[in-house]
Amino acid sequence: MPVVVVTDSTATLPADLAAEKGIVVVPLQVIIGAEVFDEGSQGATPALVAEALREFLPVSTSRPTPAALLEVYERLAAEGATEIVSVHLSAEMSGTYESAQLAAREASIPVLTVDTRQVGVATGYAAISAAEVAAEGGSADEAASAARARAEAAYSLFYVDTLEYLRRGGRIGAAAALLGGALAVKPLLQIEDGKVASLERVRTSGRALARLEELAVQDAGDRPVDVCVAHLSSPERAETLSAHLASRLEENLEGREVRCAELGAVLGAHVGPGMLAVCVAPL
Repeated sequence: MPVVVVTDSTATLPADLAAEKGIVVVPLQVIIGAEVFDEGSQGATPALVAEALREFLPVSTSRPTPAALLEVYERLAAEGATEIVSVHLSAEMSGTYESAQLAAREASIPVLTVDTRQVGVATGYAAISAAEVAAEGGSADEAASAARARAEAAYSLFYVDTLEYLRRGGRIGAAAALLGGALAVKPLLQIEDGKVASLERVRTSGRALARLEELAVQDAGDRPVDVCVAHLSSPERAETLSAHLASRLEENLEGREVRCAELGAVLGAHVGPGMLAVCVAPL
C-alpha cells in the first residue's frame, strides 16, 4: 500500500465502503453536556445527537488533534505506506484540515493534505476518487488532484427545518442574511466556496423537497454522476427523494444506486433534526 488515503468521519462513508476502498477514517468528537464521544457507531451516533438537540442539551463538536492525526500517519507508515493523502472537510467549517497540516509537518513520510471546500458526502466522494487513483498505482500527487477535482465539481445543497442550530454553532456563513424576520420560511442552502450560503427560500417542507429534487436533476444535466441523499431523523422524506432521483436520473447513474444515508453526528449537531441534503458528484 504505497499511497494511503485518510479522511475524517464527516465524510459520511459507510464502514464497509471505506474498508473496500482502503480509506482510513479519523473521528471527530461530539461533546454532549460534559461527555466527549468519538463520532461513530460505538460513540456519538446521529440518534444520540438528535435526541440531545431535541432535549436542548448543550451539544458542540471538536476536531481531531494534530497528535491524533500524526498517530494515524505514523501507524500507516509502520504498516508500509510510503505516502499519504489526507482529505478533509472545508477549512472554513472546521479546524480538521489545519490539524492535518500540522501533523503532516511532523510525519516521517510525505503527507499531502486536501481541503475539499466541501462537507459531508462530497468530501467522501473526493476521498473515494483519491483512493481509486491510488489503487490503480497513481502517485500521491495524482490522488490529491483527483480528490480536489471531484470536490470542486460536486454540488451540495440542503434543507433545514430551522437555522437555529447553524446559528448556535457559528456555521451559518453567508446564509446569515436569512436570520431575523426570515425565520418563518424554509431555507434551502448550499456549500459555496467552502461555506454555507443561502440558495432559495420556500414556504413549506414539501416545497423544499420538490426543489431539492429539481435542483439536483438540473445540476446533473446529461453527465454521469453519483448521487447521495443524506438526512438527520428524516428517513421517510429521504427515501422518497432518493426514489424520485433514482427514477429521474437513471441514465446519469448508469446502473449505480442513489445512496441514502443518515448524516453523521458531527454535522448533525450543526443542522438539527429534519435536515435533508443532496450531493450530486459528477464522475
